[in-house]
Amino acid sequence: MNLADYTQVSNFAVTSGMIVVALAFLAYVAEWGFARQVVKEEQPVAVAAGGVPVEPVEQETASRSDVLRSVAYSLTVLGTVVLGLAMVTRGLASQRVPWGNMYEFGVGGAFIALLVYVLVARVSPIEWVGGIVTGFALAVLGLAVSTYVEPGPLVPALHSYWLVIHVAAVMIAGAFFLLGTAASVMYLVRQRAEDNGTVGPRLSRFPSAAVMDRLAYRVIAVGFPLWTFGALIAGPIWAHYAWGRYWGWDPKEVWAFITWVVYAGYLHARATAGWKGKRAATIAIVGFATFVTSYYIVNLFGSGLHSYAK
Repeated sequence: MNLADYTQVSNFAVTSGMIVVALAFLAYVAEWGFARQVVKEEQPVAVAAGGVPVEPVEQETASRSDVLRSVAYSLTVLGTVVLGLAMVTRGLASQRVPWGNMYEFGVGGAFIALLVYVLVARVSPIEWVGGIVTGFALAVLGLAVSTYVEPGPLVPALHSYWLVIHVAAVMIAGAFFLLGTAASVMYLVRQRAEDNGTVGPRLSRFPSAAVMDRLAYRVIAVGFPLWTFGALIAGPIWAHYAWGRYWGWDPKEVWAFITWVVYAGYLHARATAGWKGKRAATIAIVGFATFVTSYYIVNLFGSGLHSYAK
């Protein structure tokens, strides 16, 4: 295969991956929809004449909801594999690591976010955040496609292996921040329902608010040191090789630091002041908003040395 063939395969894989991820997102949404009709386990089973138990329709609905969750996860795995193929072939087409512009950052970010979700879901039952994760990945892919550029060589500032280390670390950290944010959003929904006594069949299929809160804390605690290393250690080292200085208060650097401060405050507040629940969830969501600003918005609408990614 020549470089043009690799480009075509990559573009086709990105399109196919978007379709699969979209189907996964719809399956997660459908699972939530069917869960609304599920009765509680303690509801008595109807008995027909002759003493023959009659299974309620809702039991079939519950089974259907479980099947949809399994299908959604399987589609997410498939979409992750296809996007991984897209990244590999994009790298072969450009003959470099495919992290040189906003298109590649978007596809790579969506791939890593889905990959982290798939791997964590293998060891922990977190499929209940799958709808948020796939929805976010789908949005990122859509934005990435809107900034598509043909594969080509890197600008001189990007010729450093520290770029690979820097981008890999911040993308993986961002994936854990996404899981933490998804868990925080679901926590706020579940906690409000628990406070109002309105936990219906749909929310009853998800873990308790306390479980969601603990998951958010744990995944953010994993993402924070990765962000610290990627944004505040590997990033400045790359900046020194690229521009001859470690830190210059470039807009992207400023927002990366703001993200670090917010998440540091989140972890510190939980560890020392015992902040949990709604206040912690709110800080986690704000932190992810600053991450998105640093990762994407600054590159598209800001100025400075990092505007190369436009």
